[in-house]
Order: sequence, then structure tokens, then C-alpha cells
Amino acid sequence: MCGIAGFLAESWRGRDVESRQVLRSMGDSIAYRGPDAEGYWVDSTFGICMVHRRLSIIDLTEAGAQPMQSRSGRYILLLNGEIYNHAELRQRFEGPWRGTSDTEVFLEAIDNLGIVSAIKQAVGMFACAVWDKHERTLTLGRDRMGEKPLYYGWQGCGSQKVFLFASELPAICAHPSFIAEINRTALANFMRYNNVGGDQSIYRGINKLRPGCLLVVDQGGHHHETLYWSVAEAAISGVSDQYDGSDTDAILNVENLLRQSVQQQMLADVPVGAFLSGGVDSSLITALMQEQSSTPVRTFSIGFEEEGYNESKYARAVARHLGTEHTEMFVTVQDALEIVPQLPEIFSEPFADSSQLPTYLLAKLTREHVTVALSGDGGDELFGGYNRHQFAHSIWPKIRKLPQPVRGVAAQILLSASHKNIDRVAELFRLKHYWNRLSEKSFKAGNAISSSNRFDLYNNIVSHWQDPSEIVLGDSVSGYYSSYFENSLNVLGESEWIMSQDMIHYLPNDILTKVDRAAMAVSLEARIPMLDYRLVEFAWRLPMSMKLRNGTSKWVLREILYRHVPQSLIDRPKTGFAVPIGDWLRGPLRDWAEDLLEPTLLKAQNYLRPEPIQKAWTQHLSGKRDLYAPLWNILMFQAWLRTSKAAL
Repeated sequence: MCGIAGFLAESWRGRDVESRQVLRSMGDSIAYRGPDAEGYWVDSTFGICMVHRRLSIIDLTEAGAQPMQSRSGRYILLLNGEIYNHAELRQRFEGPWRGTSDTEVFLEAIDNLGIVSAIKQAVGMFACAVWDKHERTLTLGRDRMGEKPLYYGWQGCGSQKVFLFASELPAICAHPSFIAEINRTALANFMRYNNVGGDQSIYRGINKLRPGCLLVVDQGGHHHETLYWSVAEAAISGVSDQYDGSDTDAILNVENLLRQSVQQQMLADVPVGAFLSGGVDSSLITALMQEQSSTPVRTFSIGFEEEGYNESKYARAVARHLGTEHTEMFVTVQDALEIVPQLPEIFSEPFADSSQLPTYLLAKLTREHVTVALSGDGGDELFGGYNRHQFAHSIWPKIRKLPQPVRGVAAQILLSASHKNIDRVAELFRLKHYWNRLSEKSFKAGNAISSSNRFDLYNNIVSHWQDPSEIVLGDSVSGYYSSYFENSLNVLGESEWIMSQDMIHYLPNDILTKVDRAAMAVSLEARIPMLDYRLVEFAWRLPMSMKLRNGTSKWVLREILYRHVPQSLIDRPKTGFAVPIGDWLRGPLRDWAEDLLEPTLLKAQNYLRPEPIQKAWTQHLSGKRDLYAPLWNILMFQAWLRTSKAAL
């Protein structure tokens, strides 16, 4: 796990000393991604400059140092991430080998097979940059699911044009050619989805490389992007070749694929552990780790003092049953609040999934004991774990048959209900623990049942600000993120289509961004066995009845888990990884929030309209609505703006 950055520009030919100074600044800005070592490659003949910050995981010696040059001398490689099948690939190529690193194996695969073929044969999470000295081209690549980030873009004009790339935005901002101009379309989408997704970044002219893509750049200022793998293709292929085996065989196949993935991802030359929440996914990953370990696996969880937000007792029970060496930490309100002002720098780009806070605290605890942690993320997206999957599968088909006027009336009832009274009912029937923000769920339900099609349905469910144009100033257009195969996905059923959108958009833009930034901020490598592409492809072949059955989500995963952990320790309503942000905004975070939401400040910045924001803030403070989610988007952007170059 590492941080990579660099630039390509004819105007930088012959400027070796200055290039190294800039590279050092770029590398230092993301040193937390790789605190163990740094390395540079500067070729003044062609104006290619590359920097690598190393977090040593496999082969801790200098033999694993980067940038790394192939034996033939043709290719120079920067790699962020891990190639899990490097041992298998190594057997295909002759030595001599300098060391045991996966980077060296991946580089020799590139040298022998070519870049495209090598990447297609790699199993792993990675972002890479490859300089081809013969073709004088730079190739950027990103893993299939988008676990590792990679930003790029042209800055400057004419002969001064510079191509920049980096793992995170601070490294790009450190280059003297960078111009910090806010992308208002990206800002509008951020306000809707709580993340800057798709191929956009918050800065105009800087993009993200999409998952499963390669980008080839030459010195003449030309670049082209190609797709080597996509979730959309896997989904379309899976439903056209649906698995017709028995339940027993399906369970066995999924377990074998997941066991293989866990086995590969446990390999490291540093201590390895696991995040354990006590839910289905993390418990299953931990169980398969413990099954293959001769010593107790290190597991980690955190809990909060607030009632309804403490899941640590479930993790403790699972750890006790599996015999892991478990470490847990109880987080006080003060512990959490001290982190809030640091969030913009931790995530480096506006990001507003409030579970970012407990995720960071969990990563911080884990890093005190191990360098690598396996996570259970991905199970919800792959096997129907979200409430919206159940809704699309069993409820939406019935609602869709109702006349639009009937749905409109029902929607208005839900949208206009007294939200404070709904919450009181939840408390009366002791639903608060399992149905946090029940009033806001009713509001979302009202928007959902009024939807005219599947696109509207998904947007209405996942949007924080339903109409971002009412708050974002300027030429901003917020819309549904498109993908390469959007029209082809219409062959999917309603629930499968919703799941595909989660895997294409929500998973890389929210979940994987959250895990990567939170873990990397403390120099922890987080690995996600559920996202092995071979398991992903098989999961898409499974019929929905093996994912959602009799109102139970992730059916096939549960059947595997029950072989290792008693059902009584697992079965309970899904709660998510939440913190009471709404209550904190009315209490200890109120002064911090009001400072960022001050109308005069918003007017001076000229990015956001103060009036609707103040209205939402007043409603939230009064308790009439729990609007912490859309307000958190505003607050995270405002807090980020204070730390960004755009604020200068």
C-alpha cells in the first residue's frame, strides 16, 4: 500500500533539480500513505517525473523499493496496492528475482505480456502508473472495483501544458502548475450523493480514473481511456448465464471463492488483523481467517456510549465464539468531536458519509496493533444487503402498479407527517434503536413511492439534497451518474438494477473512498476479500432468490456463516455504522456548525445559497426534521473549503 504521484511535460525537460523539488513536495503531501520510504524517477530527456511513498507490506527490503525498472529496462512502474496472485504469476516467469515483492512480479508480467494483458491477469487492488521508454507513453491503471484511487488531469496551456497524476488531490495541488478552481457540477453532485463521484473531482480539469480503466497519455497532449473490466459487463453476463445449480452447490461455490480470496489477502510480511462489527460480512471474513490461521486472529471494534449506537457487544460475542484476540475501544463524545475538524484533511476532497468518523477511529485503533486489516465491505452490494434492495425486490413492483394519483396522495401523507410525532411513536414502541431517524425514513419513502421510473427511484432513495440546484450557485448541473453500459443494464430486474447502481456508483464513490482514506490516514492497509472479481462475477450469476429469501438479506452468506457462528449471535435488524451526528449538531457541534453556515460567509464565498441552508438548519434545530444528512454535506464542504487551495 502506497502513495503515487508524478507529471509528464515537455516543458520540464532538463529541469532535474526543480523536478525533484516538486516531486518531493508532491510526495510529502501524501506521506501518510507511505511513511516507510520514498523514491523518485526523473528522466529529463522526456520530461517524465514520478514519486513513490512506500508502506512496506510484502518484501520489506530495498528489493521492493519503487519506482521500479523492469529487467529489460523498458518499463518504470509505480504501484499502489497489492497483487494478491503474485505467487502464481511468479511461477510463469524465469528469474533471477531481486526479491519477493508483488511489485516486481507485476512489472515482469508487464514486460513479458504487455500492460493490458498483465493487468487483466492480476487479482488485486491497485492504482498504477507505467512509463514505457520505447513508446514514450504513460499508462495509468485502476483495479476493477475501484478500491484504490487515482486522479489525473492537464493543467496549463500550450507549451506549458503539464499532465498530473496522483493517488490523492493534495499531491496534485502541490504542483506549481495546478489551478484550484471549483467544479460546480461536481459540487452539485456532492450535495446530492454526499461524495464526488464518477470521473469528476472537486477541481475543474482534474478527473478520477474510473474503476477497471486504463488511460494512455503521450507527450503531445493526447490521451485515451479504455475499459478492461466493468461491473456492468459482469452483471449483464451473469444474468444471461444464470446459475441453475442447487442451493447446496451455490453455498459451496461462494464459500470456496471467498475462502480463496481470504487466504490470498492474509499473506503479508507484517501483522494482519480484521475489522469486526459482529455483523454478517465482517463475522464471515473473520471466521474464514480464523479457520485458516494457526494462531488467534487479531480483531478490532469500537463502541459508543450513546444508546442505539453501540454494536461492540455483538462483535465481542462473535470474537469469543471464534477464539480471536479481540481489542475494542469505547469512544466518548469528546473523542469523536475532536476528530471532526480533522475530517476534511483526512479525506482530502469533500466527503460526507458520516460513518467516516467511526471508520477513521476504528482504523486508528487497528493501526496501533497491525499494519493490514481485512474488511467485510462489499457483501451488501453483492448479495442484497441494503433495505433499498428489499424494497425494489418486494415492494416497488406492487407500488409501481398503482395509479400515479394514488401514489401521489400516499407520498404527500408521508412527506407532510409530523416528523417529531413519528419519532415519538418510534420511542413509544421502542423502535428507536433499530429505526434511527424513522421520521426521515418516512420522508424518503414518500419520495420513493412518487418515483416515475427506476432512475428516479434510485435517485430519490440515495439523494441528500433532492434538488442541489436550489443551493449550489453558478453553472452547475447535478444528475444521475452514467456508466459505460447504462442502457444495457435495462435487461436487469428492478432489484438487480438497484444493486448494479450501488456497485457502479455507491461502492467506489462512497464505501471504498471512506475505507481507503480513513485507513491510509493512519498508514493502515485495508483489504476487502468480498471484492475479488471472481467472486463478484459468480455472485452476479446467482438468482435473487439466493440473495433475498423470505425477507432475509444476504441469504447465501448467512448460510455459510451459520456453519461457523451460531445464528443467534448474528440475526438482528441491520443498523449500519452510525454516530448521532443529528444530536451533536443540536448540542456540542452547534457552535462549530453555525460558524460554517454563517450567511455572510456563504454569500462571500459565492458557492452556496444561504437561504435554503438556513431554513434547513432552523428546521433541524427545532426538531421538526432530522436533517443532519443534507446539512452534513454542507458542513463537510465548508470545512474542506477552509483547508483547500480554492479558499486562497
